[in-house]
Amino acid sequence: MAPRENWSSKIGIIMAVAGSAVGLGNFLRFPVKAAAYGGGAFMIPYLIAFVFLGIPLAWMEWTLGRYGGRYGHGTAPGILDQMIKKPWAKYAGSLGLFAPVFISFYYVFIQSWLLAFAWYSLTGELSAAVHAGQINQFFSDFIMLRTCFGPVPSAIIFLVITFAMNMVVISSGVRKGIERINKIGMPVLFIMGIILVVRVLTIPGISRGLAYMWNPNFSALKNPQMWLEASGQVFFTLSLGMGIILCYASYLKPKQDLVLSSLTANGANEFAEVILGGTIVIPMAVLFFGSNITEVAKLGTFGLGFQAMPIVFGKIPLGNIFQFLWFAMLFSAGVTSAISILQPLVSFCEDDLKFSRRSSVTAVGVLTFLGAFIAVFGLSAGAVDEMDFWGGSFMLVLFGTIQAFLFSYVLGMDKGWELMNEGASFRLPAWFKPIFKYVTPFYLAILLIAWTATQGWDIIALRNVSHTAMVSFCGIPFRQVTFIWISRGFLVLTAIFINVCIAYAWKSGRATRGRETAVHTVEAGHAENTEGRV
Repeated sequence: MAPRENWSSKIGIIMAVAGSAVGLGNFLRFPVKAAAYGGGAFMIPYLIAFVFLGIPLAWMEWTLGRYGGRYGHGTAPGILDQMIKKPWAKYAGSLGLFAPVFISFYYVFIQSWLLAFAWYSLTGELSAAVHAGQINQFFSDFIMLRTCFGPVPSAIIFLVITFAMNMVVISSGVRKGIERINKIGMPVLFIMGIILVVRVLTIPGISRGLAYMWNPNFSALKNPQMWLEASGQVFFTLSLGMGIILCYASYLKPKQDLVLSSLTANGANEFAEVILGGTIVIPMAVLFFGSNITEVAKLGTFGLGFQAMPIVFGKIPLGNIFQFLWFAMLFSAGVTSAISILQPLVSFCEDDLKFSRRSSVTAVGVLTFLGAFIAVFGLSAGAVDEMDFWGGSFMLVLFGTIQAFLFSYVLGMDKGWELMNEGASFRLPAWFKPIFKYVTPFYLAILLIAWTATQGWDIIALRNVSHTAMVSFCGIPFRQVTFIWISRGFLVLTAIFINVCIAYAWKSGRATRGRETAVHTVEAGHAENTEGRV
């Protein structure tokens, strides 16, 4: 069996994991959530969740990922099979593949919007729409495929370009593709973000917007919904429960420090989210929209980023340049996140199905492009919302909860603690153990139950969808509720297909042989392992 790749340096893995976490959630999702819940008030439960939920669970995922990599597995089915050693474990691990699959179906489509709007910022079309008071119509025409280059909708053209760019990067491998693009992309993203922050801070009156962001209304802390939303945002922004950290950590060298690497990656993400995202979007929106900021937030994740921000930038000198920087920064974040979403699927094909890198990328590309087709033409019917709910919300919390309990009570706290601190530049203090064993898993369990009861069940039962509303898919009229069930059927078929692949990998001996060979390598070649050749 060919040796698995590993990261060339500590900075490489830190940049890669930070690149995975720093994405559209930082600059689109976080400002909307914060604005909807009063800015400063939202930051209190957000920071509490970051400390007691985000940081510990990230360390757990890094540990489980490096543990799985020693046995030739970079995804949840193989890692859980190795850890639990029960026939059902690998199928439970399929939950760790559902999230990246479902998210990949729509993420590249949304990522392509950013490339398009960066282009329209350069051509001046976006500024023209802002000055004509038609930005909402401009955005709607684009995403609903009414804006065309000749006979072809421009959204399709930008989707194909974006999809091809992602495939080229990920086909180049871990070191030459993912690590290299993050080493370039992350510094560029931070430079563009800092330029925007400096410009924002020099706008007269911006202190009013900063006050909204950092002066909490403590009475708002009585709202339990805000605590749920803040915890969910931490989950989403750190890429927890997606199988991404598991996969990336599996390429660590056996003695490579994960404690400091995880903490550094999380810190970089929080800088991007709180300092860049929080300073650029919310203060400017408050300054120009005043008390209507909560109404602007009701435009949704994309409304604030794609509709409100162009208006804001249009009101300052050289606004078209800053519009371009805004969308270029978001696109850069989208690239590093998109390839991280695809990598667990590629890793599963390589590690457990024994596909070549090229065959793995091709298989994943075909599957995700089929899903993107559903997202593109079913946008008005709620297809993206369905994929985002199951992949970007429910599966994250569910699989994250499972991982937390498995780490503490199946792998075992003592063994997990030693694996986590192996090769660490500094050992975690012992008082962290109760947090890992009790606070994080039960915090997650309560969050899952409460969130499902207050939000999830209504979505699952389609109580928030009109049963008479009509939508169109490829020109064919459907009841919206019917199309949602069709979308769910597609996701169920995808989940079944993944489990069939898992069953084939183990029944054929491909995954098992890979594990045994890796184990023998670990046992017989400990000296080589210290150099990272597993």
